[in-house]
Amino acid sequence: MSPEYGEVLNSLGLRRSAGRTGICCGNAMAESFFSALENERVSRATCLTCEAARRDITRYIERWHNPRRLHSAIGYSPPREVRVEFEELQLAA
Repeated sequence: MSPEYGEVLNSLGLRRSAGRTGICCGNAMAESFFSALENERVSRATCLTCEAARRDITRYIERWHNPRRLHSAIGYSPPREVRVEFEELQLAA
């Protein structure tokens, strides 16, 4: 990981991945997401600009992937609901 990337994570209060090379479980959700994104959207869309691609991918994530692709690791809840629940727990603590 680059030092600059580490600084961005630190500034946002995020932790770096603790996974090690060759251990697939640490990134399983991310790998699953990016596989679905590539297979279901990126490889099927043609965008003329980076901005158009950003809007298209954002629309795919917010309208299709998050509400419908529920993962066991987050209790089969849409990610937005999990994030709101997490933030409420943090405020209560």
